[in-house]
This record gives sequence, structure tokens and C-alpha cells, in this order.
Amino acid sequence: MTIISLPGSSGYLNPTIITGKKVTYFSNRYVLGLTLTAGIGGLLFGYDTGVISGALLYIKDDFPVVNNNNFLQETIVSMAIFGAIIGAAVGGWLNDAHGRKKATLIADVIFAVGSVVMAAAPDPYVLIFGRLLVGLGIGAASVTAPVYIAEASPSEIRGGLVSTNVLMITGGQFLSYLVNLAFTEVPGTWRWMLGVSGVPAVVQFILMLFLPESPRWLYMKNEKSEAIAVLSKIYDPDRLEVEIDLLSAALEEETLSKNSVNYTDVFKSKEIRLAFLAGAGLQAFQQFTGINTVMYYSPTIVQMAGFTSNKLALLLSLIVAGMNAIGTVLGIILIDRFGRRRLALTSLFGVVLSLVVLSGAFFLQSSQSISESRSSSGWFAIVGLVLYIAFFSPGMGPVPWAVNSEIYPGKYRGVCGGMSATVNWVSNLIVAQSFLSIAAAVGTASTFLILAGVAVVAFFFVLAFVPETKGLSFEQVERLWKERAWGSGYETESLLENGNTTNGI
Repeated sequence: MTIISLPGSSGYLNPTIITGKKVTYFSNRYVLGLTLTAGIGGLLFGYDTGVISGALLYIKDDFPVVNNNNFLQETIVSMAIFGAIIGAAVGGWLNDAHGRKKATLIADVIFAVGSVVMAAAPDPYVLIFGRLLVGLGIGAASVTAPVYIAEASPSEIRGGLVSTNVLMITGGQFLSYLVNLAFTEVPGTWRWMLGVSGVPAVVQFILMLFLPESPRWLYMKNEKSEAIAVLSKIYDPDRLEVEIDLLSAALEEETLSKNSVNYTDVFKSKEIRLAFLAGAGLQAFQQFTGINTVMYYSPTIVQMAGFTSNKLALLLSLIVAGMNAIGTVLGIILIDRFGRRRLALTSLFGVVLSLVVLSGAFFLQSSQSISESRSSSGWFAIVGLVLYIAFFSPGMGPVPWAVNSEIYPGKYRGVCGGMSATVNWVSNLIVAQSFLSIAAAVGTASTFLILAGVAVVAFFFVLAFVPETKGLSFEQVERLWKERAWGSGYETESLLENGNTTNGI
């Protein structure tokens, strides 16, 4: 089958127009199985994010030196993030050089070892080392899972399937709060909380042994027969031919250029710079608008609001985590219908409002007596937390990961995905390492007001720099960036220089 792309067009014809067959999330169990297995990496990410918030309450009880030191508390939380920065940076290279499957297996081994080290830690410093190992694993997984899912997904449902990884993240956070509650009365409370995190890593390792490599990666590495064998399980015969033609075109284009890229190459091409600005910017704003401040410290925030019981703080935080998971399901439903850009803008508008509510709750608390705080401003803060999650989770939760899995050309996808995930983790580290200190210095109310200001900036960033990629093939997205970089006439000029009037592939 031949696909014709006319000068000035928006790109290749949509495969659904060619085949006329509607694709849904549940129309192919094989794709769904790949998605859910890869998404266990997101579960690890989410579980670690959520479990430390509850475990920290009991770590402080066991180690007085931690209880009396905000910096040490922040370090226990954020060391996993520091490890994730390294893991994400190396994971991008690992994905391109050795494939998505091997990167996942390596991440699972590192995470499992880290969970054992944490559970057995005799002091806070060995615990911090275990957190570093776990971070290396989740950093690599945060790059690998979205790319693996995206490259095995039909374009019409790619956003929703990639967002399933985010659902696994939020589901992992919810699971972590359930585990936290389950172990509140068990000796060695926090050790169980942290130790059981190795179980999903072992499960994913075993399942991945039976799954294929990403078909797109295989094809780009000239392992075409293996790639086609995988693709034939994803698409019907008519659609399969279309997808093979698209991959052939992409491979031919990559062959004409350099066979490999490094980190500096990202900044040499105007269209790649624009794509990376949009992708990395979304990842940074996801963190700087406060999501992991809420998830890492929600029990602590609840206690700040006047609810001093550890068990009650965990129970109220479970409501927040539940809202996060429910909101992500809504995001999966909307992202391929509503669009990535519009969903992000709506989400950010609500985030600003809810952060103002949170700020107001803590401002009200500071002006009340202790007895009044719990009855009014404390519940006001809980409402603010729930509203924040309700607005954030359907939009700014899944959108940055979905966009970053689809906006880069194939040869840049691992490198750029790794770099943008590194931006996410660096931003995450800054927020996690500074929240308690900033709150102590300027007050919790002012801290949430600062986050609201950042969310306003994020809203205008999305308006200016993030295009809509809903339903577009990878090739159409690549063309979109070229048009943004060089204008809509770039293709016509290129074709005229070559003496062509059409671009047949």
C-alpha cells in the first residue's frame, strides 16, 4: 500500500481513514496486556511516592535523630528522587541502545534490591542508600514504560493507553496508603511498608521475560521480521500494511541522517528544541505545581492542619490518594477525546483555585486558636487537598507523560524522553527537598500561594508552547514540529528543490 503526503498537508493520512476500522481500548487484549505489564513500572513509581509519606511518621518514632531534623526527613524522602534523576538520564540511553524490554528488566532488579536494603536498614543512613537504589529503578522505569506503551499502541488510543501508566502510578499511591494503614499496628511498621515494594518489581520482571521488545525499536534496529511478528498481533492485515509503510518511511529517513544521537544533538535542530521545550516544560510544571508535595507530605499536611493522630492522618490521606486514582481514570477517558492541550489547561485552572483554597485554610488556621483550628480550617484544608487532586489528576497527571511519549522523532525518543523525565525528577527533588523548610520559613499558607503562582505561569506556558497531538501518528507529530519551526511552507520548498510535486512512500 502506498501512502501519499501532499505538500502543505498536515502529514500522513490517518490509518483509521484508510482501514475504516474503529480501535478501542479493549479491542485488542494483547495490547492491553503489554500496557498493563509495562505499567507495573508506574505502580512502583506510585507506591514509592505514597509509601514514604506514611512510613516517615514511624521512621521518626524509631530514629530520634530523624524526628528532630527537618533536613534529614527531606533527605529520606528526596534521596529516591535523586536516584531517579540518574536513573532517568541513564534510562534514556539504555532504552535507545539496548531496548525497552532490557531497560525494564534492569530497573526491576535495582528496585527489588533497594527495597530489601530499606527494609533491613539499621540506621537512617543505610535507609537513605536503599532509597537511592529504589530511585535508580523508578527513574529508569519512568522513561521506559510510557515509551514502550506508546510504541505498541494504535495512534487513536495512544494517549489513553500511555495514561494507563499514570493510572498505575496513582493506583500505586492508593495501594501504598492501604498498606500503610494495614501495618500501623505491626511491629517494624515502616520496614514492612517499604519492604513489600519489591514484590511488584519481581512480578514485572517475570512477566516481561515473556513479552516482546517494542516493535518500533525492533524495526529501527533492522530486526524487521521480529517487529512485523509483534505488529501482526496488534493490527489487522490492512492496518498492518499501513503501519509497516510508516515504519519503512521513518527508517529510511533515519538512515539518511546520523544513525545515533547524543544529548547535545537535541539542541542543534530547531524543531527538536521546540519539542523538547514543550515536553520538558510540562514535566517541570507537573512538579512545581505541587503534586508530589501533596503526595509525599499529605499525612504531614493533614497533621499541620490540626489532625495529630498518625492513623487519622493516614486515613484522611487515603481519601486524597483515592481521588487521585479516580481522577486519573477520568483523564484516560478524556485525553483522546478532549485533547491533551485542553485537558492540561482545564486542569491548571482548577489547580490554581484549589491551591488558593489550601493557602486560605492555613492562613485561617494561623489566625485561630488551637481548639478552633480542627473544627474549621482543618477540614477546610482537607477540602483543598481533595479539590487539588480532583483537578490535577485528570490533566496535569497524565498529559506530560502522554505528550512526551509521542512528540519526539524515533531516533530522539529515548534520549529526549530520558532528558525530559530527568527534568521531572530534578523538579521533583527541588520540591521534595525544600517543602518543609520553605513552609517553616514563610509559613504553609504562603508556600501554597507560591505554588498557585507557579500554576498560573504553567497555564500560559501550555497556551504558548504545547500543541495538540490528539490522534496524530508519530510521523504527523514530527511534521507538526517542522511546520512550527520553519513555517507551513517548509515542505513545499523542500520538494521544489528536489524537483518533486508529491512525496510518495
